[in-house]
Amino acid sequence: MLRSAFHRMGRALARHLNRPRGEYERFSVTPLDRLERVLRPGDVLLVEGNSRLSSVIKYLTQSTWSHAALYVGNAACIGNAPVDHVLVEADVEHGVVAVPLSKYADRNTRICRPLGLRDDDRRLLIERVCSQIGHRYDLRNIVDLARYFLPLVPVPARWRRHMLAMGSGDPTRAICSSMIAEAFQSIGYPILPRRTEYSHVDEPHQRILQRRHYTHFVPRDFDLSPYFRVVKPTLVLGFDYRDVVWREPAEDDAGTGDASPPA
Repeated sequence: MLRSAFHRMGRALARHLNRPRGEYERFSVTPLDRLERVLRPGDVLLVEGNSRLSSVIKYLTQSTWSHAALYVGNAACIGNAPVDHVLVEADVEHGVVAVPLSKYADRNTRICRPLGLRDDDRRLLIERVCSQIGHRYDLRNIVDLARYFLPLVPVPARWRRHMLAMGSGDPTRAICSSMIAEAFQSIGYPILPRRTEYSHVDEPHQRILQRRHYTHFVPRDFDLSPYFRVVKPTLVLGFDYRDVVWREPAEDDAGTGDASPPA
């Protein structure tokens, strides 16, 4: 009975953490049709969220990106209906789910593409992530969730990542992009490994990579990774600055930067 009570409390905390906070500031939202045309299965879509949990992650990682999802194309269904543009993601409230790309149509996003990924490894990557769909996280350990309600007090930079990774169970895994990181590590694809030097008589100062534990990854690591390319749909699909139509700010909004684009 006590375990059930803790689980109910955990679910209530998770719902509260996922609630939107205030208004959302859109800087350069990519139109949905452009995302659909450019995304490829295996791409990581970074999202700037606006929930309480997103605010904590952005503060602790000093990054715009608070969420990551893997684009799987039409490899997963949503309910019983096949959908062409599907993301697989994990969060503390719903666990691992397949969601339509349109869920983030009005969010600031970034596409991170793994370079040189072979087709057979891409297939294994997507199969591994899709096999997790339906997994629900154990929310009985409310300590893992309650810490995100603490005020955002100044935290030394070297401790911030560890504050996200610390914990004892599934809620921590759901927050730290670990599902995607674990899938990439399962096929031997690096994200942001540690670099070490290995001295040998025949190969002095050979560089080798050391794996980080998958629970230590955060969304911005895909952006910082030297093995992922940032893909900007506007540039990929063709951009000519001479086609831009500008609107001069009116007197009442001059200097505020709030001038809206032309219809």
